[in-house]
Amino acid sequence: MSLKSLAARIFAKNIARKTAKWAGDPLKSQEKVFKHLIRNAQNTKFGIDHNFKQIKSHSEFVNEVPIRDYEALREYVEQAVAGKENVLWPGKPIYFAKTSGTTSGAKYIPITSESIKEQVLASRNAILNYIYETGNSDFVDGKWIFLQGSPELQEKNGIKLGRLSGISAHYVPNYLQKNRLPSWETNCIDDWETKVEKIVEETINENMTLIAGIPSWVQMYFERLKSTSHRNIGALFPNFKLFIYGGVNYEPYRAKFEELIGRRVDSIELFPASEGFFAYQNSQKEEGMLLLLDSGIFYEFVKADEFFEDQPKRLSIGEVELNTNYVMIISTNAGLWGYNLGDTVRFISTQPYKIVVTGRIKHFISAFGEHVIAKEVEVAMQKAVEACDASINEFTVAPQITPEEDELPYHEWFIEFERKPSDMSKFIEILDTSLQQQNSYYFDLIDGKILQRLKITSIKKGGFHEFMKSIGKLGGQNKVQRLSNDRSVADKLALQRE
Repeated sequence: MSLKSLAARIFAKNIARKTAKWAGDPLKSQEKVFKHLIRNAQNTKFGIDHNFKQIKSHSEFVNEVPIRDYEALREYVEQAVAGKENVLWPGKPIYFAKTSGTTSGAKYIPITSESIKEQVLASRNAILNYIYETGNSDFVDGKWIFLQGSPELQEKNGIKLGRLSGISAHYVPNYLQKNRLPSWETNCIDDWETKVEKIVEETINENMTLIAGIPSWVQMYFERLKSTSHRNIGALFPNFKLFIYGGVNYEPYRAKFEELIGRRVDSIELFPASEGFFAYQNSQKEEGMLLLLDSGIFYEFVKADEFFEDQPKRLSIGEVELNTNYVMIISTNAGLWGYNLGDTVRFISTQPYKIVVTGRIKHFISAFGEHVIAKEVEVAMQKAVEACDASINEFTVAPQITPEEDELPYHEWFIEFERKPSDMSKFIEILDTSLQQQNSYYFDLIDGKILQRLKITSIKKGGFHEFMKSIGKLGGQNKVQRLSNDRSVADKLALQRE
């Protein structure tokens, strides 16, 4: 064992002890965060407008601070973007994470010195937790790669802005700089396809031990490696031990990954976003991610079924229930207050508090009242793939409301197969039955002959890649929308059918 590997184990033990302390007293941890946030922001523009000096409890906070999405918070953000101080958090943000444009323009998510520190610590602690649990630390001696956006930053009114992954690249600690790939110059390449080719060139002969990124884009990297070397990834990188991912569920991709690698490798799921780092997988033996309750974020939860009601009940951490779908609301040390992140989560443990991400509150199918969420279609896909020895590259689902004459409406699944099932009828049956078992509304619609069984549209190889490229979303942090409640994605993907 190397000195570096031994040091990692000692450090991991120390972090595990600190994690156990705050996780073991979750209500106190969140109360401490809440008081810190309110106290520090009471003299900001937002704090003055919302009477922070008078807020002493969560119920008073709810009375003063409504739930807002980005558009509703935009008037404050724009003041900060213009260079004004003390708007949402004391001083100025040190960065803005610029996200993809929406119908009303780009989003500028503020990042403060306090919030980026927590992001970096959470990333580090996820890896240290893995080392502590498994005892595996040899990978720290090899090369690591994070498929991410360009670290080149722009500047607006004295504040730097860029993609979160590019901002994070500036915070790789010194002791990891020699491990890190690709080179800074390669990371700065904007064109994703050119960038991947250069990454392949720089990594193909290295001792890669840790690889991180969104599964669909790491898969593309693996496929380029395999076609160049004519070897599977496990043979090419015999010491590759750990895959780290976030943003999408890994399970629909797992079979394809293991086929490309030639064996199973451990994985760590993360739940980061421009708005904060919320959770990480803390066990290789159990499902779910540990919710980070002491990292400068105060959490509220609204039942997804009640979210669009007038004044839905906002629950603190001590009030949530297991196996209920919640919209997650955050208030942070970057100055986001009562902020609707848009993600939905489900608690699978309260000792400690662990979650699984179930989808997006805006990304669901309820064209017929079924309210199907991402987690349900991903579970159905996993079952079908495993039962039928199939392999997929990507998929998305949309409703077909106006089918052919004399035909019932249905859900249309657009799937890019790497290996098609030998029995497509069985594959469809498993998909549909699993969805019915998970979602009683969908079952009732099928049973009541309102909907017919789902249909599959096969997408040609590389079709999703071409689709993402056509909409300007080709790159390491962009994800295919899993569900749509209309045909906006489906109609474009139909151009890529086999």
